[in-house]
Formats: sequence, structure tokens, C-alpha cells
Amino acid sequence: MLLQVSLCQAAAPEWLIATDQPAVVAGNTFEIIVAGTGGEPLPDEIEVRLRTEIEQRVLVLRALRPAENGRRSYAGELPASMSGNVQVDLVGRDSSVLQLAVARPGQGPPGTGRHAPGEYEPPLSENDPMYFIVGEHDGWTARFQLSFKYRLFDLGTGFGREQPWLTGFYFGYTQNSIWDLSSQSKPFRDTSYRPQLFWKWDRSDEKTFIDSVRFGLEHESNGGDAANSRSINTVFIRPEWHHGFANRHEIQFMPKFYSYLDREENPDIAQFRGYADWQLRYDAAGEWVATLLGRYGTSGKGSLQVDLSKRLRDLRFGPVGGYFHVQYFTGYGESILDYNVRRPSQLRIGFAIVP
Repeated sequence: MLLQVSLCQAAAPEWLIATDQPAVVAGNTFEIIVAGTGGEPLPDEIEVRLRTEIEQRVLVLRALRPAENGRRSYAGELPASMSGNVQVDLVGRDSSVLQLAVARPGQGPPGTGRHAPGEYEPPLSENDPMYFIVGEHDGWTARFQLSFKYRLFDLGTGFGREQPWLTGFYFGYTQNSIWDLSSQSKPFRDTSYRPQLFWKWDRSDEKTFIDSVRFGLEHESNGGDAANSRSINTVFIRPEWHHGFANRHEIQFMPKFYSYLDREENPDIAQFRGYADWQLRYDAAGEWVATLLGRYGTSGKGSLQVDLSKRLRDLRFGPVGGYFHVQYFTGYGESILDYNVRRPSQLRIGFAIVP
């Protein structure tokens, strides 16, 4: 049994709380184990305080069974409105503080580093996958990607508290590089820089047919010289549909539709990239993650990328974070410089921080 305990005080507290289910779903029953170090009898009911960055609740938990060896188990129902990182401590007692990862109803507990629609996110969080992979086909190459997003207004203060709709505005940034490892000087073949400004909406009920949607502007360029310069500006919309299963598996469909605002340096890019990125993702409770990304141009030419990630701690690497990552790419435009070039298909393996 794995017990998660978090001590947030300098001196040893008089009451210790722990759990064997640190990842739970809002609206469901959760259990904690309470141990007293001062010899005081453990009551039949106990009050706990639940805290997130934006709200606080007091909840009464009832004992499940008699005390045994100075410990007693209690249970209660998590409020359906609470999600994200939730701190739990005992009301009116000198206790340790327990950290729970709480997912919204209908979504599995967090496992991949991504946040479920409607779940509280910190101001700086992941955006697209982040990985470093290496492969060989007509020479060794590496491909790596870094990506993040920053919420411009926080719900708890300032304009975000006064106008909650402003908290949906994000600045996003993704950088993808292809590194030629076989050449003498080992240059970067191409790097794509993709800043974004978008507004993100998440559903807050169980009736809306769509789980989330993003709408915004994106610039993509490679910063090359006149002959190798490539850049486009697009306006995009990305709806998301998530379907969860009882075993915490989830399938996600996240197409991204866009229209070109500026493509002077590559006016025919729609022939190879089209007007949509078709993305389908299967998340097996954070243990396995598989993603398909397809593009289909107006000329019938396109590309397909397949990513498969396996959590490293399940491969007997010990307490190692991240994922073993495999990627296969075939078709046109692995980078924006080669948007109209079909290079040999590539299979690469490596490491992912966010799959």
C-alpha cells in the first residue's frame, strides 16, 4: 500500500494524515488515514479543511472502522466543484497537510502532465508535447520540441477576478528543431518557432457536447535567410472532445482548423498542409499514450505522424519521471522549411517530458 504524506510544518505535528489514493475524482468518495501522536482517542467523526488556490471548504468525514494501532480510516465525498491540487488538513488540530490530485467529474485522475478541461491550471503549464528523440535514415538526426503556455489573467486577483472570462486568454509558445547529427559541424537543419495568442474555453457542466475549444492567432517561422526563410500567419480554432472509460482510459479528438492570413514566402503551402491538423489521442491512464496527427493538402499530398509513449516508472527504471517515446513520421513537411519536400520516412526514439 502506498501512503502519501506531506508535512508542511517545521515541528512534528500532533496528528498525521495520509492516504493510499492520492489521485481522486471530484464528487467521488475519498479516504484518509489519521494517526494521533499524543495518545488522544480518535473520534467517530472528524472535520477536515480542503483548500485550493481559489476556494476553501470544511468537510466532516466519518470513521469507516474502529481505531487500530493508533490509526483510523475516515471517508467523505469530495465537492464536485473542487479540482486540481487540493490541500487537506484537520480543523482545530495541529496536523500534517495532505496533497490530493483531484480531476473533474467524468475525467480520469491526472497521469500525463496534461490538465482535464475545467481543471485548475497553474499560470505556467504545458501546451504541446515536449520530447527529445533520435533516429537514423540516410544519416542520424535528432528532433526535439519544447512547448508551454502562460495564462495572462489569474482567477483569484485583479482583472481576472473582476472579469472571469479574461482568465481564458493565454500566450503559447512551441519550438521544434531538427538536428543533423551526421554532418561534420552537426548543424540544425531547421527550427520552427510558433508563438500563439489564444482564448480557451472549458465546459463547466455535463450537458454541453464539446469539452473545450481554443480560438486564436499563430505565427510560425524558421528565422532563415532570404533563400531559406519560411513564415505563415494563421487564425485557428481547436475544439476538443474527450471520452473517458471506467478504467481511467480516455480517447481525445482535437482537430485544429486554420485559415492563412499571410503566406507570401510559401504561397502553395495549403497544397501540402491543407487547412486542418487532425489529431486523435488515446491515454491509457497515463501509462501508455498514443497520438495520431495527420495533414491532408489540397493537392492530395500530406503527412502522418504517430507518437507512442510509455511511462518510465512502469519499465523498472525506479522513481524516474517522464516517458519512453517513439515517433514515426512520413510524408511532406516535417519542418516548415521542407513544407513541399518529402524526405525518407523517419523512426526516432527517445525521451518525453510531456507526451
